[in-house]
Amino acid sequence: MRVCLLTDKADHPLLAAASAALTEAEHRVTFLDPDAGAGPPSHPVAPDDLADVYLLKAHTPRALALARSLEALDARVVNSAAATELCQDRSRIAAVAEGAGLPMPRTRTLGALSEALHGAGLPERGYPFMVKSRHSRRGDLVARVDGPDGLRDLAAEWSDEPVVLQEFLANSGWDHKLWVIAGEVFAGVRPAAVGAPPDGARSEPLIRDLPPAWIRLVLRTGDVFGLDVYGVDLLDREGSPVVVDINAFPGIRGQKGAPEALAALALRRPGPALPPARSGTVRDTPGLDAAVSSGSRTR
Repeated sequence: MRVCLLTDKADHPLLAAASAALTEAEHRVTFLDPDAGAGPPSHPVAPDDLADVYLLKAHTPRALALARSLEALDARVVNSAAATELCQDRSRIAAVAEGAGLPMPRTRTLGALSEALHGAGLPERGYPFMVKSRHSRRGDLVARVDGPDGLRDLAAEWSDEPVVLQEFLANSGWDHKLWVIAGEVFAGVRPAAVGAPPDGARSEPLIRDLPPAWIRLVLRTGDVFGLDVYGVDLLDREGSPVVVDINAFPGIRGQKGAPEALAALALRRPGPALPPARSGTVRDTPGLDAAVSSGSRTR
């Protein structure tokens, strides 16, 4: 088979390892940077020279345009351009999740953060609440606002930023990160950036014993959003999982078996859509202590 990875980082650990596995199995693997060159990204290859599958790791506007042009030629693109674009818009994510009955914080959208200074869109419960950039990207805004002074300070720096405002969720203190590749679930845990109990009051994370309901929620999330490779961030609110972020084709670094799962997905022939809440397997994150000590977010 011919597999093409759409990315500007051919040396990304997940992609490099998956590429090596495919090459060892005598499949042809190529890399294409959608943002290379100044010309339009559409129709980079002739219809009779298409790869069998394109793995869409890049999320830039040019990458999405390229993916759409490939789909128009009936090429298989994973994840689809539409699903990838959807997961970059937190306002649309919240609307789709609400319509599907997925547990997410109540979300309101503002065209600019400065609108909140006049009371627009403030959560019914008042302070504290979360402010996030509407459009997910590296270096975007994700902050907790505890009062009017904090809101003014934030608006001074991000005045024109389109944002979503979300109710603040008190939680167990752990941010559970689950990544999925074609129904196989990989799990990690980090201290939650905000909302944790006072120091010393954190309960033990659930990474060693994720309840089946959590796995079903993550798999159903992929079904709802039309994703094959994705990440879901969950917070534990009094024993119940709440979705706080969804990412199309995240990095999935350091997960044993993830490159092999991605290679297998690339080789899989497309079939009928799977029903919601399908069953799956879960792998623990190697080096749990290192993951717990890291407060960085997955993109």
